[in-house]
Formats: sequence, C-alpha cells, structure tokens
Amino acid sequence: MEILRKIYDMTAFGEIADQPGALLMLAIGFFLLYLGIQKRYEPLLLVPIAFGILLANFPGGNMAVIPADETNNIAHLTLLEIAKDYGIMNMLYYTLIKTGLLPPLIFLGVGAMTDFGPMLRNLRLAFFGAAAQIGIFTVLLSSVLLGFSLKEAASLGIIGGADGPTAIYTTIMLAPHLLGPIAIAAYSYMALVPVIIPWVVRLTTNEKELKINMKEQDKLHPNKTKIKNLRAVKIAFPIVLATVVSLLVPSAVPLVGLLLFGNLLKEIGSDTNRLLQAASETIMNSATIFLGLTIGGTMTAVTFLNPQTLMIVVGGFLAFAISIAGGIFAVKIYNLFSAKKINPLIGATGLSAVPMASRVANDIALRYDSSNHILQYAMSSNISGVIGSAVAAGVLISFLS
Repeated sequence: MEILRKIYDMTAFGEIADQPGALLMLAIGFFLLYLGIQKRYEPLLLVPIAFGILLANFPGGNMAVIPADETNNIAHLTLLEIAKDYGIMNMLYYTLIKTGLLPPLIFLGVGAMTDFGPMLRNLRLAFFGAAAQIGIFTVLLSSVLLGFSLKEAASLGIIGGADGPTAIYTTIMLAPHLLGPIAIAAYSYMALVPVIIPWVVRLTTNEKELKINMKEQDKLHPNKTKIKNLRAVKIAFPIVLATVVSLLVPSAVPLVGLLLFGNLLKEIGSDTNRLLQAASETIMNSATIFLGLTIGGTMTAVTFLNPQTLMIVVGGFLAFAISIAGGIFAVKIYNLFSAKKINPLIGATGLSAVPMASRVANDIALRYDSSNHILQYAMSSNISGVIGSAVAAGVLISFLS
C-alpha cells in the first residue's frame, strides 16, 4: 500500500482533482486542438498554442509561464537561473517573447512569402487597407470607457488588425500581463475569417454591390499609368518604404522593417535564394513553434479565468468585425464619387489575414458572378492591411510607451 500511495502521489491525478480551473483550461486546450486538427483552423498556430496550454496546466510539469510581479524576481534572473528555478518554458518565454524577438522574426518570414505585385499594380486599392484599421481605434476608445487602462485598451484594439504577431508584439510592449488571452483571441478570430467576413458582408452590402465585376470596370476605365519594369519597382519598393517608415514611425521598424527585408530577399531572386529559404522556412517554422508553445504556456487558470479575459474576447471580436465593416464602408463612400466602381469585398480584405481574407472574398464574389475573379484585387487591400496594422501598432507604442 505504501508503494501504491507513492505511485499515486507521483502522478498528477490528486492535484488535478483539487484544481477545477486547471480542468477547464485543459478542456480549452483540447478544444483548440480539435479546431486546429479536425477543422483545420490555422493549424500552424492553434496546434502549438493548444499544446502549450496542455503543458502549462498539467500539474507538476513545471511548464507554466510565471508572470513577473512583486512576488518574484524572475525578470532579473539569468537564463540559467530561470531554467533551473522555473523550468524551460519560462526560459523560452523570457528569452524569446518578453524581449519581443519572435514576432519580428515571423514578419521576416511573412515578407519572404508575400508578393507585393498585386498591390503595386492597384495602388488605389491599397488605401482600403488603411481604412480597415478603424476597428483598432474604435475598440481602443471603447475599452478605455469600460475601465481598461490606455495601454491595455491599445493591446485589445490591435486585435482588429487581424495580425497575430502584431497583436503579440504590441501586447508585449504595452500590457504583457494580457498576452495569453489577447494572443488566443487574435489567432482564434484569424482562424474564423471564413465565418466572420461573410457574416459582416451580409449585414453591410447588397447583391448589386457584390456583383460589381472588377475586370469589367478595368475595361471600362483602364488605368492610365502602366508599370514598365515591375521587377525593378518590386525591388525598390521595400527599400523605399522601409526608409519612409523608419523616418516617420521608428517604433514600427522591428515589424515593418523585417517584413520588407524578407520581401526584398524574395524579389532579388536567385542571388539571395539561400537567405530567402532560411527566412521563409527555417526561421519562420522555428519561430512559429516557439511562439505558439510559449503563448500557450501563459494561459493558466489563474491568469486566464477572469472577467477581464471575457471582455478581451468580446472586444477582440468587435474590433475584428468593425475593421471589416470599415473597409467595406470606405469602398461605398469611394463609389459615390468615382465612375470606376469597386466591389465592397475589396474593402473587407483590408485585414492582415493574408491570403485567407482574399480567398474568402473571392469565393463570395464568384458565388454572385462566376466570372468575377477578384483575388488579385483583394490582395492589394489585404497586403496593405499587413503594413497598415504594423504601422498602427508602431504609432500606439510610440504614444503609450
């Protein structure tokens, strides 16, 4: 019996029974795994985050991230001391997340996999990516009225940019104690883009607007300016834009700068192909794994199960929906004054969820007109939304840090 008792004490069953909150967090982890594996909602991110939640909430594993506060000295310990006293998950968190390293590395990979060509060929459509950022600032102001601090409200509002790394980076800089719920809200809503965009489109548009054929509009009103050497423009663009952003919004450089550097590696071609592969595969994949696991590690019952988290989840959804609606209404206003009409679905893709938002918009357009392929047009707004949300994050960090 003594041996059996020791074996039982060695297991986590006794501690799990005493921690109902941990059981609920484990259920959330299993549910997110189901969404990532079975439903295939952003599996590259939801699967690591969900597994990180499981690791953090199994008692005795010492894999939960401990927030730095007045009761511990963890932020001032060396990496070896953190690993020894608090476990490897805390070492990874304070090395890779707390320093703000991983989100820019992910932007490097995103830039290496992104083609700015559609945006450069349709620059006027890029402005709708800026209009779609309205959800960020609407929810920011609303959150302040509900009692959040300005820094917390900014971290909540940035979910409206539909860009997980941007939301994480902003939260690290402004409200690190909210990192877990904000990361989950941001990536969950990104995964639900195929559900949220059609819902907002149904509420804000009509069939006549959704039947606007972009190629027919181009034939009726052809562009007067043609790009003669697109390759040269695509190489110059990241260099010029990085310079402009560095001068106007320096705090956005860690995100925008690495995004544009990754894109430059892609556009140069064979001369930088080895660097391109490293950025888009090795670095991107490694960063994604560690980002997901460490973010999941922050989501313990103590930090996640509280009313504030519920408000973040609701506020994040509103920011997301308002951003989509903002892009749509920007197109509607433009169409009032322009002979060349634009399909409102282009505005709906002003989010940073590239290329999922564009594919969803294209599917909706084809449902109303089988010849209306708007993918390349939607990418113009979609890609500019990536840049717009990163710049918006930089502005918020500059003002509130």
